[in-house]
Amino acid sequence: MASTAKIETYNFLPYKYGTELLLDIGRIETLKNYVLDNTAHQLSFYEILFIERGTGTFTLDENEITISPRAIIFTSPGQVRRWKIEEEVKGFTLFFEKDFLHLFFSDELFLYRFQYFHQYSRPANMLVAEVPFGKCLELLYEIEGEFGRLQNDSSHFIRSLLYQLLVTLNRYYAGIYNVQSDTSVHPDFYRFRSLLEKKIADGLSAEGYAKMLQVSYGFLNKICRQFSGLSAQQMIHYKLISEIKKRLCQNKSAKEISYEFGFSDPSNFNRFFKRFTGITPQRYRKKW
Repeated sequence: MASTAKIETYNFLPYKYGTELLLDIGRIETLKNYVLDNTAHQLSFYEILFIERGTGTFTLDENEITISPRAIIFTSPGQVRRWKIEEEVKGFTLFFEKDFLHLFFSDELFLYRFQYFHQYSRPANMLVAEVPFGKCLELLYEIEGEFGRLQNDSSHFIRSLLYQLLVTLNRYYAGIYNVQSDTSVHPDFYRFRSLLEKKIADGLSAEGYAKMLQVSYGFLNKICRQFSGLSAQQMIHYKLISEIKKRLCQNKSAKEISYEFGFSDPSNFNRFFKRFTGITPQRYRKKW
């Protein structure tokens, strides 16, 4: 576990069960050392929360999510989180490293195929009806049960259940938010989403990303609008604002952040941030 100025970062424990296993499951209310207080923190891995009981809010980056029964919350590595619980929260947490799936499917873009992870412009949560929530719980009970009787082939069995759960959740999410549910859309769109995670600090324009992908700027825009509803440049801006907010939460100065992301000076950085958020970086920092 490492820490920044204000935010604790929690890393996955792959050998918790003796041999390496890059997925874990637990009950939110009883999991040892699980952060449920008002402390700002982030994870280095993926997590999906399934709320069965409780009220309050869960802040993910700048977005405040209402905690309520049958709420499902998706978090991606590096997002800044904070709980504010009013009534005790009960439910499941399912968390895993990307390699738990990437290595098996030999697909570095695998997790970018799901609409709810690495999301900048749409909600990272959904409220589902009783029947679909029950279907999710059935899969979670199976995963939990397998952890109680781990065998040599358990990782394969758990991986198959996780894959089924992820696809099921993607269908629910697509239905609620009216977005593309097919996980086999054009691979260049997934490659672009992946590059945004790795190259956002390089200050590339949409044209620059298109060049890296070896496609035309017009084609990149077309597939971005088709599969996300946003232009390539809008996706870049959403991701950039998201990363800037993380730095502000870490108490970095406007000068440090503007240098890191290639702004010509802090005043231009301040104007850019206010144009997209409506508030100054200093005011945003105070919220945390």
